[in-house]
Amino acid sequence: MISKPLKAAFIFSIVLFSTCKDDKNFEEKIVMNDTDNVLLQKWKGPYQGLPAFDKMTIADVKDAVETGMELGLKDIETILNNAEAATFENTIVPLEASANTLNHVFTYYGILSSNMSSPEFRNIQGELAPKLSDYNSKISQNEKLFQRVQAVYNASQNNPLPADQQRVVDLTYKGFEMNGANLNAEQKTRYAAINKELSSLYTDFSNNVLHDEENYVTYLNKNQLGGLSESFIKSAAKIAIDKGEDGTYAITNSRSSMDPFLTYSTERKLRKIVWTNYYSRGDNADDYDNNAIITAILKLRKERVGLMGYDNYAQWRLQDRMAKTPERAMDLMMAVWPAAIARVNEEVADMQTVANTSGDRLKIKPWDYRYYAEKVRQKKYDLDSDEVKQYLQLDKLTDAMFYVAGRLFNYKFTPVEEGKVPVFHEDVTVWEVTDKDSGKHIGLWYLDPYAREGKRSGAWATTYRSYTSYKGETNVLASNNSNFVKPAPGESVLVSWDDATTFFHEFGHALHFFSSNVKYPTLNSGVRDYTEFQSQLLERWLSTDEVINQFLVHHETGEPIPASLVEKIKKASTFNQGFETTEYLASALMDMKLHLADPTNIDIDKFERETLAELNMPNELPMRHRTPQFGHVFSGEGYATAYYGYMWADVLTSDASEAFKEAPGGFYDKAVADKLVKYLFAPRNSMDPAEAYRLFRGRDAQIEALMIDRGFPVPVK
Repeated sequence: MISKPLKAAFIFSIVLFSTCKDDKNFEEKIVMNDTDNVLLQKWKGPYQGLPAFDKMTIADVKDAVETGMELGLKDIETILNNAEAATFENTIVPLEASANTLNHVFTYYGILSSNMSSPEFRNIQGELAPKLSDYNSKISQNEKLFQRVQAVYNASQNNPLPADQQRVVDLTYKGFEMNGANLNAEQKTRYAAINKELSSLYTDFSNNVLHDEENYVTYLNKNQLGGLSESFIKSAAKIAIDKGEDGTYAITNSRSSMDPFLTYSTERKLRKIVWTNYYSRGDNADDYDNNAIITAILKLRKERVGLMGYDNYAQWRLQDRMAKTPERAMDLMMAVWPAAIARVNEEVADMQTVANTSGDRLKIKPWDYRYYAEKVRQKKYDLDSDEVKQYLQLDKLTDAMFYVAGRLFNYKFTPVEEGKVPVFHEDVTVWEVTDKDSGKHIGLWYLDPYAREGKRSGAWATTYRSYTSYKGETNVLASNNSNFVKPAPGESVLVSWDDATTFFHEFGHALHFFSSNVKYPTLNSGVRDYTEFQSQLLERWLSTDEVINQFLVHHETGEPIPASLVEKIKKASTFNQGFETTEYLASALMDMKLHLADPTNIDIDKFERETLAELNMPNELPMRHRTPQFGHVFSGEGYATAYYGYMWADVLTSDASEAFKEAPGGFYDKAVADKLVKYLFAPRNSMDPAEAYRLFRGRDAQIEALMIDRGFPVPVK
């Protein structure tokens, strides 16, 4: 998942101007040097200047954000005070360079929000949300500013600009248009009020989920550890000690803790408790319940797009995505859905057989799925996930990613000496990225791998500074963030194959950042149903022979993974695809259907139940993200009616993988890799994604490869 703290905090739509630039951070005169507030100071030190993460304090946040907004509005006034006719150079370029200080501030804000949240910060966040919404509206609804942008846009329709400039103008104009620039004064007032209310609701939603993640912890005693690995037990003991519960074992309310527990624990009653805690986040009928918040969000979103003449939020949202319409997105999902749930029924039947023959008198329930799926895996493929895990060390996987980056992108990753680069937590490590041949500095890669209190769940990638060249080349400061359970001292971090895949996925986002070759900040913005493609594609390199043979070694003996075990992994590659595809697609379908429905009298829990029933959702598994905890969709707007994008991107991924499979050098074929970087990574959003894909593949992507990859029947045309 790609995350940009600036956008996630308060950009509620597609706004492609001012503060919405992709974390651009230029050292300009407006960055204040004569202030004690670290968040407002110019970035100093090596590597073109670095954020002072080690010196930031929550006490500085409010002043820094308010000052940043003030300076951002001054930037807009400077543009408006130009008496000359609007041109690309005197309107669009200064718009691209605006809000520099606020962008700096939101680099820190993003860390405090996602990686190091606290009750104190959340209070400030709630206070600032409506102010940031007002600030955003003052720009998006500035009639004079829109007139200047419109003038440049209209002129370019008769006399097109150079391709990259034209793309910036088109995206900027579309951003204003989609955000109500053509509304009348009364409508604009209401539009701004809706955004202001939504800003607070998004903050409340996120904080409620984080509260439930932090406060629902299951503590085990020594008699309740059956089936769990020694490394997991040691980690659980360490977490319990950190929480003041020495002598117990803590199962936290996060996927990284929940998933292995449900897979291996022999304690069925405890599995149910852990499962229930996790899938009830935001849905506990208490002060932190999100159902009423979701209803309010849906109503406000529909009202807002209704002001611009759209029938529903999905119709408005998808017009600038690859899918273009909700109907096309739904068609893709429903083409895969029947095969997915049919496979679930097969998987459940296999699990029920194992349960019956083992003497377990039970009917498979959601908290049993992972446990018995693992039993089936062992029976069908003689493959034990925990055995595989012994060869998946986090540090070796990191080396494997660097190897892939070197082969495909010609990058070299070198550890930065401790203390040279400021970090916000002792767990964070930093590498310098250079070109292997020329030695040219490209940027820095920050890794924050471990779960901790105050850190949001999941895995994500973000940038602190993106590449642009319109004011001189900038380097890239990119970050990957995970939630692996921190090991006991001296222990290796061992991860599951799924977690290793996610690790590669998020690194794919980082490589997308590092390979950017665009001139203007707006061109670093992503098209949501395309931006996951590059990261999903990189997952494929985890299972290449080069990675397996070099980097998958036993954490104790150092012995390479046996060829027989590798063969089992490959044979089982489509195992459990019913579960994985269905739990994801159920969330994606729910996202779309919620935004196509009339929210007037909607009951969220009831809607969820009835929609799943209509879809014939198997009772034995839940959605990946139940509605009350669906942060992708309700903590902001980045993935709202866009969660389908992972499937859309996976069609591209499967199809693009075929290009490598067909090449003489396979997944490391230099000619195909060069085309990959040139057309699918470096351009970012400087060209239409569909056009970029055709330049790479020679045609549009086809769904057949995805169905084959998942072991599903290929639809008959």
